[in-house]
Amino acid sequence: MNELFWVILLLVNFSAILLAYRLFGKTGLFIWIPIATIVANVQVLKMVDIFTVTATLGNIVYASSFLVTDILSENYGKKAAVKAVKIGFFSLISMTALMYISLKFIPSPHDFAHESLTRIFGIMPRIALASLTAYLLSQTHDIWMYNVIRNKFPAERFIWLRNNGSTMISQLIDTTVFTFIAFIGLVMRKELSWDVFWQIFWTTYPLKWVVAAADTPFIYIASYWHRKELVAD
Repeated sequence: MNELFWVILLLVNFSAILLAYRLFGKTGLFIWIPIATIVANVQVLKMVDIFTVTATLGNIVYASSFLVTDILSENYGKKAAVKAVKIGFFSLISMTALMYISLKFIPSPHDFAHESLTRIFGIMPRIALASLTAYLLSQTHDIWMYNVIRNKFPAERFIWLRNNGSTMISQLIDTTVFTFIAFIGLVMRKELSWDVFWQIFWTTYPLKWVVAAADTPFIYIASYWHRKELVAD
């Protein structure tokens, strides 16, 4: 059943990106970046068994941000993609600060949500540090690599090459940095076993790799819409 929901989540993510792009143009893509970074950093706290392995949720939503920056690089250039990364960075820092302060409030005797919020957002500073570091390194590399490949293979038929070539390497950087910063402390405190840690590491990247490959038709659609001036820019 988890596999079915995984496919549904994949399609909903990519379809939502295209819908935002069609309705709001470049602004819609900028809007999606904070959605992806915030939702992914909440979802990543949940572990699921999928395709016979244990993995963290949030891979699809987070990986969708690479599709957005690739569309921006393809249709609007490197400067627009860099702006999207800055928006994502700002949104994650803002959410972390706001939720951290919120948890410091003494809950009312009638409150029913504080304990749940603490469990979710109490470890957010560490998750945010891991995510911010991984996000900046991987997205910076993705934008750079996308434009390097585009300069060498500028033809439209090579969109698949620059999209997948840049994203799949960047996802490896992201997975390595995030997994070690976010979970190595849990392993040291024996709250997470080494077996589960390495299973998370070795399963997260292939799942992101699949997401990166699956987003290829969507970037072609976005490129076609842009050429035909079908988006609301």
